[in-house]
Amino acid sequence: MQAVVFNGSMETGAHSVGNVISEYIKSDLKTRNIKTEIFEAGKSEIPLLHPEKMRNVPAEVKKMCELMQKTEVHFWLSPLYHGSIPGIMKNCLDWLEITSKSSTPYLTDKIVCLVCWADGSHALNGIQTMTTIAHSLRAWTLPYNVAVSTPFLYESNSRDEISTYYKQKINRLIELAVSRKIEMR
Repeated sequence: MQAVVFNGSMETGAHSVGNVISEYIKSDLKTRNIKTEIFEAGKSEIPLLHPEKMRNVPAEVKKMCELMQKTEVHFWLSPLYHGSIPGIMKNCLDWLEITSKSSTPYLTDKIVCLVCWADGSHALNGIQTMTTIAHSLRAWTLPYNVAVSTPFLYESNSRDEISTYYKQKINRLIELAVSRKIEMR
């Protein structure tokens, strides 16, 4: 089994929320012997999707689409921006259109696990957006997801240590994803 952690945030620092959660998920999956790659939208060189560019698809887009299609389990992470996900994340997902004519287009039958964070209590808006996108790309989303209120993400004075509360939620998400993928085989 292979997994991808798709960090849709534009923030790329080592202590950014997306990076801390990405590394936590990757570390947990490693203990389960699941090969995991992290794809960071904020560090990618994915250009803005334009019909003219689809005639000559950039190499970095092809590489991203291959990664998304070869991995069985996806973890999509996103901050909430104005009630939705960042445009950079949506743009990356829009490029999956180049797979539309393949035998298994888009993200057919992939399992997508969703995590969204916000300073307030509206992270579910981002979860709903990602759910709609995943379903449009023919993927399955788990009925369980993690909506993070960032003021409570970390242990008291740490910017690296995820709180026990959110570790338990993320661990549950991982367990459900892994067990569900095994059932689907």
